[in-house]
Amino acid sequence: ALAGVEALVRWPHPRLGLLLPEEFVVLAEQSGLINRLNRWVLGIVLEQLAAWRRAGIETPISTNISVVNLQDPVLYQYIADGLRAREVKPSRLRLEITETTVMADPNTALAAVKRLSELGVRFSIDDFGTGYSSLLYLREMPLDEIKIDRSFIANLARDNNDAIIVRSTIDLAHNMGRVVTAEGVEGQQSVDLLTRWGCDKLQGFYLSPPLAIEDLNLKLSTQNWNPRPSSTAN
Repeated sequence: ALAGVEALVRWPHPRLGLLLPEEFVVLAEQSGLINRLNRWVLGIVLEQLAAWRRAGIETPISTNISVVNLQDPVLYQYIADGLRAREVKPSRLRLEITETTVMADPNTALAAVKRLSELGVRFSIDDFGTGYSSLLYLREMPLDEIKIDRSFIANLARDNNDAIIVRSTIDLAHNMGRVVTAEGVEGQQSVDLLTRWGCDKLQGFYLSPPLAIEDLNLKLSTQNWNPRPSSTAN
Protein backbone atom coordinates (compact mmCIF):
# COMPACT_ATOMS: atom_id res chain seq x y z
CA ALA A 1 0.00 0.00 0.00
CA LEU A 2 1.06 3.60 -0.56
CA ALA A 3 2.52 4.87 2.73
CA GLY A 4 3.25 8.45 1.67
CA VAL A 5 4.91 10.69 -0.87
CA GLU A 6 7.96 12.95 -0.83
CA ALA A 7 7.94 16.43 -2.33
CA LEU A 8 11.00 16.97 -4.52
CA VAL A 9 11.98 20.44 -5.71
CA ARG A 10 13.37 20.86 -9.24
CA TRP A 11 14.32 23.99 -11.20
CA PRO A 12 13.42 23.93 -14.92
CA HIS A 13 16.14 26.38 -15.95
CA PRO A 14 15.56 28.01 -19.39
CA ARG A 15 19.18 27.40 -20.51
CA LEU A 16 20.58 24.63 -18.30
CA GLY A 17 17.56 22.33 -18.30
CA LEU A 18 16.18 20.56 -15.25
CA LEU A 19 18.39 21.25 -12.20
CA LEU A 20 18.43 19.01 -9.13
CA PRO A 21 18.57 20.44 -5.56
CA GLU A 22 22.30 19.84 -5.15
CA GLU A 23 22.84 22.17 -8.11
CA PHE A 24 21.04 25.20 -6.69
CA VAL A 25 20.27 24.81 -2.97
CA VAL A 26 23.80 25.86 -1.95
CA LEU A 27 23.38 29.00 -4.08
CA ALA A 28 20.06 29.68 -2.38
CA GLU A 29 21.74 29.36 1.02
CA GLN A 30 24.63 31.63 0.02
CA SER A 31 22.29 34.27 -1.41
CA GLY A 32 19.98 34.25 1.61
CA LEU A 33 17.04 32.90 -0.38
CA ILE A 34 16.87 29.43 1.17
CA ASN A 35 14.20 30.29 3.74
CA ARG A 36 11.98 31.84 1.06
CA LEU A 37 12.47 28.72 -1.06
CA ASN A 38 11.65 26.50 1.91
CA ARG A 39 8.46 28.41 2.73
CA TRP A 40 7.42 28.28 -0.92
CA VAL A 41 7.82 24.49 -0.97
CA LEU A 42 6.05 24.12 2.39
CA GLY A 43 3.19 26.28 1.11
CA ILE A 44 2.71 24.00 -1.89
CA VAL A 45 2.88 20.91 0.32
CA LEU A 46 0.29 22.30 2.75
CA GLU A 47 -2.03 23.27 -0.11
CA GLN A 48 -1.78 19.75 -1.53
CA LEU A 49 -2.48 18.19 1.86
CA ALA A 50 -5.55 20.40 2.17
CA ALA A 51 -6.73 19.43 -1.33
CA TRP A 52 -6.28 15.75 -0.52
CA ARG A 53 -8.12 16.19 2.78
CA ARG A 54 -11.09 17.62 0.92
CA ALA A 55 -10.94 14.66 -1.46
CA GLY A 56 -10.81 12.17 1.41
CA ILE A 57 -7.14 11.26 0.82
CA GLU A 58 -5.04 11.05 3.99
CA THR A 59 -1.63 10.40 2.39
CA PRO A 60 1.17 12.26 4.24
CA ILE A 61 3.81 14.30 2.43
CA SER A 62 7.49 14.52 3.37
CA THR A 63 9.83 17.34 2.43
CA ASN A 64 13.46 18.14 3.22
CA ILE A 65 14.64 21.05 5.36
CA SER A 66 18.19 22.28 5.99
CA VAL A 67 19.96 23.61 9.05
CA VAL A 68 19.40 27.15 7.75
CA ASN A 69 15.66 26.45 7.61
CA LEU A 70 15.70 25.22 11.21
CA GLN A 71 17.36 28.50 12.18
CA ASP A 72 14.53 30.50 10.55
CA PRO A 73 12.84 32.36 13.46
CA VAL A 74 9.43 32.30 11.76
CA LEU A 75 9.48 28.65 10.64
CA TYR A 76 7.40 27.35 13.54
CA GLN A 77 4.72 30.03 13.21
CA TYR A 78 4.62 29.66 9.43
CA ILE A 79 3.95 25.93 9.73
CA ALA A 80 1.54 26.26 12.68
CA ASP A 81 -0.49 28.97 10.94
CA GLY A 82 -0.44 27.10 7.63
CA LEU A 83 -1.71 23.86 9.16
CA ARG A 84 -4.44 25.64 11.12
CA ALA A 85 -5.63 27.79 8.21
CA ARG A 86 -5.91 24.76 5.92
CA GLU A 87 -7.32 22.44 8.60
CA VAL A 88 -4.55 19.90 7.96
CA LYS A 89 -3.56 17.41 10.64
CA PRO A 90 0.05 18.16 11.70
CA SER A 91 0.92 14.46 11.45
CA ARG A 92 0.32 14.61 7.67
CA LEU A 93 3.39 16.85 7.34
CA ARG A 94 6.72 15.06 7.65
CA LEU A 95 9.99 16.95 7.66
CA GLU A 96 13.23 15.22 6.72
CA ILE A 97 16.57 16.31 8.16
CA THR A 98 20.01 14.83 7.58
CA GLU A 99 22.80 13.98 9.99
CA THR A 100 24.81 16.82 8.47
CA THR A 101 21.95 19.22 9.21
CA VAL A 102 21.87 18.19 12.85
CA MET A 103 25.61 18.42 13.39
CA ALA A 104 25.89 21.84 11.75
CA ASP A 105 24.01 23.37 14.69
CA PRO A 106 22.94 20.64 17.18
CA ASN A 107 21.32 22.91 19.78
CA THR A 108 19.21 24.85 17.28
CA ALA A 109 18.25 21.66 15.44
CA LEU A 110 17.21 19.89 18.64
CA ALA A 111 15.14 22.85 19.87
CA ALA A 112 13.40 23.34 16.51
CA VAL A 113 12.63 19.64 16.06
CA LYS A 114 11.26 19.31 19.61
CA ARG A 115 9.00 22.35 19.24
CA LEU A 116 7.55 21.27 15.90
CA SER A 117 7.21 17.71 17.14
CA GLU A 118 5.13 18.96 20.06
CA LEU A 119 2.88 20.62 17.46
CA GLY A 120 2.35 17.17 15.92
CA VAL A 121 4.65 17.39 12.89
CA ARG A 122 6.53 14.15 12.16
CA PHE A 123 10.30 14.00 11.65
CA SER A 124 12.57 11.65 9.73
CA ILE A 125 16.33 11.33 9.59
CA ASP A 126 17.27 11.19 5.92
CA ASP A 127 20.40 9.49 4.50
CA PHE A 128 20.91 7.62 7.77
CA GLY A 129 24.33 6.03 8.18
CA THR A 130 26.33 8.64 6.25
CA GLY A 131 27.23 10.78 9.27
CA TYR A 132 29.10 10.24 12.52
CA SER A 133 26.68 10.91 15.35
CA SER A 134 23.64 8.78 14.56
CA LEU A 135 23.22 7.17 17.97
CA LEU A 136 23.59 10.48 19.79
CA TYR A 137 20.65 12.22 18.15
CA LEU A 138 18.61 9.03 17.89
CA ARG A 139 18.60 9.13 21.66
CA GLU A 140 17.92 12.87 22.02
CA MET A 141 15.57 13.78 19.18
CA PRO A 142 11.85 13.00 18.87
CA LEU A 143 12.24 11.22 15.54
CA ASP A 144 9.51 9.06 14.05
CA GLU A 145 11.35 7.55 11.12
CA ILE A 146 14.82 6.51 10.02
CA LYS A 147 15.56 6.45 6.29
CA ILE A 148 18.51 4.20 5.47
CA ASP A 149 20.73 5.82 2.84
CA ARG A 150 20.60 4.41 -0.67
CA SER A 151 24.34 3.70 -0.61
CA PHE A 152 23.63 0.76 1.72
CA ILE A 153 20.71 -0.48 -0.37
CA ALA A 154 22.24 -0.43 -3.87
CA ASN A 155 24.35 -3.60 -3.44
CA LEU A 156 22.27 -5.24 -0.75
CA ALA A 157 22.04 -8.62 -2.49
CA ARG A 158 25.77 -8.72 -3.30
CA ASP A 159 27.52 -7.08 -0.35
CA ASN A 160 27.29 -8.97 2.93
CA ASN A 161 28.61 -5.98 4.93
CA ASP A 162 25.80 -3.75 3.62
CA ALA A 163 23.30 -6.48 4.45
CA ILE A 164 24.60 -6.70 8.03
CA ILE A 165 24.46 -2.91 8.46
CA VAL A 166 20.92 -2.68 7.09
CA ARG A 167 19.58 -5.57 9.18
CA SER A 168 21.23 -4.17 12.32
CA THR A 169 19.84 -0.69 11.63
CA ILE A 170 16.32 -2.07 11.18
CA ASP A 171 16.57 -3.97 14.47
CA LEU A 172 18.03 -0.97 16.33
CA ALA A 173 15.39 1.42 15.02
CA HIS A 174 12.54 -0.95 15.85
CA ASN A 175 13.87 -1.47 19.36
CA MET A 176 13.79 2.32 19.79
CA GLY A 177 10.23 2.54 18.45
CA ARG A 178 11.15 4.10 15.09
CA VAL A 179 9.76 3.30 11.66
CA VAL A 180 12.35 2.32 9.04
CA THR A 181 12.36 3.28 5.36
CA ALA A 182 14.88 1.99 2.83
CA GLU A 183 15.80 4.53 0.15
CA GLY A 184 16.97 3.77 -3.37
CA VAL A 185 15.24 0.41 -3.82
CA GLU A 186 15.90 -0.56 -7.43
CA GLY A 187 15.09 -4.26 -7.76
CA GLN A 188 12.94 -7.16 -6.63
CA GLN A 189 15.84 -8.80 -4.78
CA SER A 190 16.14 -5.77 -2.53
CA VAL A 191 12.36 -5.73 -2.01
CA ASP A 192 12.39 -9.39 -0.98
CA LEU A 193 15.32 -9.01 1.43
CA LEU A 194 14.04 -5.83 3.07
CA THR A 195 10.56 -7.29 3.45
CA ARG A 196 12.01 -10.43 5.04
CA TRP A 197 14.02 -8.29 7.49
CA GLY A 198 10.94 -6.34 8.54
CA CYS A 199 11.70 -2.97 6.90
CA ASP A 200 8.52 -0.89 7.27
CA LYS A 201 8.61 1.16 4.06
CA LEU A 202 10.46 1.09 0.75
CA GLN A 203 11.24 3.98 -1.57
CA GLY A 204 12.85 4.06 -5.01
CA PHE A 205 12.40 4.15 -8.78
CA TYR A 206 11.54 0.45 -8.83
CA LEU A 207 8.43 1.24 -6.81
CA SER A 208 7.53 4.54 -8.44
CA PRO A 209 9.47 7.12 -10.48
CA PRO A 210 9.12 10.80 -9.55
CA LEU A 211 5.71 12.07 -10.68
CA ALA A 212 4.24 15.50 -11.31
CA ILE A 213 1.35 16.14 -8.93
CA GLU A 214 -1.15 15.93 -11.82
CA ASP A 215 0.11 12.46 -12.72
CA LEU A 216 0.10 11.37 -9.07
CA ASN A 217 -3.46 12.58 -8.58
CA LEU A 218 -4.51 10.69 -11.70
CA LYS A 219 -2.92 7.50 -10.43
CA LEU A 220 -4.43 7.93 -6.97
CA SER A 221 -7.85 8.18 -8.61
CA THR A 222 -7.25 5.03 -10.67
CA GLN A 223 -8.64 2.04 -8.85
CA ASN A 224 -6.21 -0.45 -10.39
CA TRP A 225 -3.07 1.49 -9.44
CA ASN A 226 -1.50 0.02 -6.34
CA PRO A 227 2.21 0.49 -5.58
CA ARG A 228 4.01 -2.47 -4.08
CA PRO A 229 3.40 -3.01 -0.34
CA SER A 230 4.54 -0.25 2.02
CA SER A 231 6.03 1.92 -0.71
CA THR A 232 6.70 5.65 -0.61
CA ALA A 233 6.31 7.40 -3.96
CA ASN A 234 8.87 10.02 -4.98
